[in-house]
Amino acid sequence: MSTLKFKTNAKCGGCVSAIGDKLNKILNPGNWSIDLTKPEKLLIVTTELPATTIIAAVTEAGFKAEQLL
Repeated sequence: MSTLKFKTNAKCGGCVSAIGDKLNKILNPGNWSIDLTKPEKLLIVTTELPATTIIAAVTEAGFKAEQLL
């Protein structure tokens, strides 16, 4: 398993919930979190899935995600 970090444009709990609905279809709920207190609105994911799959799920929820290296 690797830990991936993404900058998102989530702003509130509703945003996190919408993103979570998509992520929970491909990940266990305990394998991701979004920290809205960070300027990057940091999404942290522990997975074996490629970053593109995570970005696609966030995009499908109507938000942006950019992988941070």
